[in-house]
Amino acid sequence: MKLLFATKNEAKVKRYSEKLKEKGIEVFSIKDLDIEVDFEENGKNALENAYIKAKAYFDATRITTLGIDDNLYFENVPEEKQPGTHVRRVNGKYLTDDEMIEHYTGLAKEFGGKINAKWVYGLVLYDGKEKKEFTWEKGNFYISSTPSEKRNEGYPLDSITVSSRFNKYTVELTEEEKKINSAYASDKDAIEFIIQNIK
Repeated sequence: MKLLFATKNEAKVKRYSEKLKEKGIEVFSIKDLDIEVDFEENGKNALENAYIKAKAYFDATRITTLGIDDNLYFENVPEEKQPGTHVRRVNGKYLTDDEMIEHYTGLAKEFGGKINAKWVYGLVLYDGKEKKEFTWEKGNFYISSTPSEKRNEGYPLDSITVSSRFNKYTVELTEEEKKINSAYASDKDAIEFIIQNIK
């Protein structure tokens, strides 16, 4: 079984592909196939953007495609400063990992040093005939104005998000802490959804 992951984030591909390969699902990334598809990511939420990605890459490759998108929301922050569907794209610019850390630590400083936050995820499997959708949320963390010195390539916000449960940066959590931390609890559910719905 083949599955194309419609993302340029190789860290995200790796996060899912190892478990999927155990179930006989061969995962390809955009980089593996060396393709570039032009589309406008203009959905109103994570599920809509995930579908836009999945459909665009399926249409180009005819391989069952997984689109995933994550939206970030802050507590008590005005609408015009909410990342929402544009976590990495700020004011029309696609930010590097370092630029993301700089931008969001600056925002945290503006709001007193930390901002309570939540992720809302959308995942869509598309095979040209039907789409299967899965969505979930991750909370119980805040954005800090002071970053950790550690980095997780492809996941820059891990260096500035702090688990409320463990009072540690996400990037510094042990493997055991990640398993029980609410910010990671649903990854296994998303992987199970893919396994059960891919054809």
